Amino acid sequence: MVPSCALLLLRLCALPSALAAAASDVLVLRDSDFDNSVEDHETILVDFFLPRCAHCQKFAPEYERAATRLKGTAILAKVRIPVQGVCSCEHVYLTTGTVLIHTRTEGIVHYMQKQTGPSSVVLHSKEDLDAFINHSDASVVGFFPNGSNTHLVEFQKAASTLRENYRFAHTVEPGLGLLHGLEAEGVLLFRPPRLSSIFEESVKKYTGPINTSTLRRFIKHNIFGICPHVTKENREKLKGRDLLTAYYDLDYVRDPKGSNYWRNRVLKVAVQFQSRGLSFAVANRREFERELEEDFGLDQLDGGGFPLVTIRTREGHKYSMREEFTPDGKALTRFLEDYFAGRLKRYLKSQPVPEYNKSLVQTVVAETFEEIVSDPEKDVLIQLYAPWCGHCKNLEPKYNELAEQLSGDPSIVIARMDATANDIPSGYDVDGFPTIYFVPARKKHKPVKYEVGIYLTQQSYFFGILYMP
Repeated sequence: MVPSCALLLLRLCALPSALAAAASDVLVLRDSDFDNSVEDHETILVDFFLPRCAHCQKFAPEYERAATRLKGTAILAKVRIPVQGVCSCEHVYLTTGTVLIHTRTEGIVHYMQKQTGPSSVVLHSKEDLDAFINHSDASVVGFFPNGSNTHLVEFQKAASTLRENYRFAHTVEPGLGLLHGLEAEGVLLFRPPRLSSIFEESVKKYTGPINTSTLRRFIKHNIFGICPHVTKENREKLKGRDLLTAYYDLDYVRDPKGSNYWRNRVLKVAVQFQSRGLSFAVANRREFERELEEDFGLDQLDGGGFPLVTIRTREGHKYSMREEFTPDGKALTRFLEDYFAGRLKRYLKSQPVPEYNKSLVQTVVAETFEEIVSDPEKDVLIQLYAPWCGHCKNLEPKYNELAEQLSGDPSIVIARMDATANDIPSGYDVDGFPTIYFVPARKKHKPVKYEVGIYLTQQSYFFGILYMP
């Protein structure tokens, strides 16, 4: 059975023979007929939804708009899950096993456009090549002037596997590679023309063995360059690194010259520090307005018309440049020198420290997390909750009862923290509410996530966690 409330991409998909008419551009399929189908469409995205689900209701208009935008290009459909179905809308699934995280119109459209058509576009002329690489995203082009079928086949296999994240094209026309300094077979990565600068090469060459793994490594290592333009669509690819981002009124459609004015000033400083393990990027401050406010305490009035600069490390530590960005780059240089010297104070989003915290269930905030939860002498059960979460409210009586039963043991702490109003330390993943961790004494580096379930019928579940070996 297909997971409920999910998006499923089907290739060479079998559509139901009984197709209900819809008053929109989203095809409505009947779940009962889903397996009895014909191969009418090469690619189709299917939304399995539960009508009563609030997440599904919020997602529906985005999906409708995407279907309209993609009309004539790609098929978007939906299947209603029976009323007794279980909603799993936190997750969306593809047949390839990857997760489709796009829940906005632009993301769905962008994703589906990459799924339609050939995985690698055939280029026949210089005009074809110029048109392909003149794109807002990077382009990967394979050149096979000797007609090596083996290498071309491997390149096409890699393109088919990696098409979701990158753009591919290939050519067997002699001379096209020479236009960019490639004298034999090889692969060129063309960074977006709008990001061209004097500080780095716009084209990167690869002439090694061609297969999916080697091409993936080559692209991943080179695609962004020194200072990429980060968006909500590509930001996941930049995770896992220490990243400095300059936010300003970046708009490569209406003002490409102005957008590169500030980027070039970031680049000028970045080249001096790029060997020290810090990555750099620029972004539109309006696109990330909410993140700047909630994660760094910055609003649109901060900085005036100058870029706002932040650093977020892979451990989740956050810093922001409080000095006004100067066109000569000196303020940014001082900020980076202070960062690498360890002189910067981390920004921590935290509720005020409670004046009174003697309740059986202790209230933890970001500023007291280390003191309470990481106390090496205490076994701590910490619940990460959201004030609006109904499951959290249902759990509260059981949680309080547990705290009361364990109140006689001074080595045990039962605590809770509002995960929407406080920064969550690295190592404590929250994929739903409530999320509960047991943090054992003298093993604070190994918090144990509570997996039994949020509807607790027996408090022995907690005891089992508290007294595990």
